[in-house]
Amino acid sequence: MTTYTHTAEADIAADVLFSYLADPTNLPRYFPEMTEAEPEGGEKVHVEAEVHGDRVSGEAWIRPNESERKLEWGAEGPDDYHGELQVEEVAPGRSRITVSLHSVRAAEGSEVQDGLEHTVAALTQAVAADDQADTRRRQGEQP
Repeated sequence: MTTYTHTAEADIAADVLFSYLADPTNLPRYFPEMTEAEPEGGEKVHVEAEVHGDRVSGEAWIRPNESERKLEWGAEGPDDYHGELQVEEVAPGRSRITVSLHSVRAAEGSEVQDGLEHTVAALTQAVAADDQADTRRRQGEQP
């Protein structure tokens, strides 16, 4: 089994970042290949994605731990794909996210690491954009 890890910081409050990531319906917003993620009750999530030009679907699981701001996930299949992320507050309004992926899939290490770094950047940008839009909506509602 191979493990890939990436840590990044973002100008997003830790609770806001974690809440966004713990909601599986947000997955397609930061995983470009994922086209659908629908909770099925409990830890189960139905997912669909475009992989190498093919549409695939399957079952995944997500285990959020709000008190520790930790999220574990995985997907059924031959690659034994699973991972975890941890969100820490480093200053008011600033977070550190550490993501680790584990897989038995044979792949070029730099390809997986580059994909992980790209995904972490995309998710922090998606959360920041949604948070800013929410702030603008709230301000517009005030007299």
